[in-house]
Amino acid sequence: METLEVLRKRRSVRRFKDIPVEREKIEEIIDCARLAPSANNSQPWEFIVVTDPDKRREIANATDYGKFIAQSPVCVAVFCRDTHFYLEDGCAATENILLAARDLGLGSCWVAGDKKHYSPQIAEILNVPDDYRLVSLIALGYPAAEPVMLAKRSLEEVLHWEKF
Repeated sequence: METLEVLRKRRSVRRFKDIPVEREKIEEIIDCARLAPSANNSQPWEFIVVTDPDKRREIANATDYGKFIAQSPVCVAVFCRDTHFYLEDGCAATENILLAARDLGLGSCWVAGDKKHYSPQIAEILNVPDDYRLVSLIALGYPAAEPVMLAKRSLEEVLHWEKF
């Protein structure tokens, strides 16, 4: 798929087929994530791929809006060292995951991590050192249905030239 098409067709997917995701696709997605830009090329990220159903259920139960993680074949937890720009860096890597997944025919959904009450619990479940911050949890898998294209604000509504 071409880059602009991927950008235009990526949507959040919360229902997945009960089909495992190939290891090669997961590795390709994480390889794309590690290529994201980061402040001073600090690359503060670590990616934890969770395929174990019991561990995904434990993660899902800890979240407030990510219960569907339990039914996704894969959950990727994006953690970053607690650097000054960890959030920006981790979000760039997260977006790369979402776009790479779409390009490979997978669905995904970004579940918030930073500043969420469950972040320490997720870190504990995944045995993450204290100096890392949870940026996101991403459910991955083959979509059970084509995602609904919700309306987006028009270009005219969001584009400003020279001033607001």
